[in-house]
Amino acid sequence: MNQAIVCVAVALLVSGAALADEVMKKDGVLVNSAGMTVYTFDKDIAGSGKSVCNGPCAEAWPAVTASASVAAPYSIVTRDDGAKQLAYQGKPLYLFKKDAKAGERNGDNFKDIWHVVKD
Repeated sequence: MNQAIVCVAVALLVSGAALADEVMKKDGVLVNSAGMTVYTFDKDIAGSGKSVCNGPCAEAWPAVTASASVAAPYSIVTRDDGAKQLAYQGKPLYLFKKDAKAGERNGDNFKDIWHVVKD
């Protein structure tokens, strides 16, 4: 029975690692590995190590998940639920649920507080 618990725990750890997302610059903005546009939220305070987008906000704006280690200018913040989120220059990164396909930027300047990440 203990062996079964260990196997489940290992499977969860492996699947969690597979969920980590990488970002890259494309057409002047950051996108994830699927080409989906990445955003920041003005209400997040850079360098605070925290995201303030939780609950219904996080359903519309899913966090970009972080791998175990990252290099500057990227960092990792811990969300309220304990999940690890990728940050760029201290600002947590998000996707927008209404972006249906790669390259869409429907969340840019949404309510004047969501912005694509330009470098």
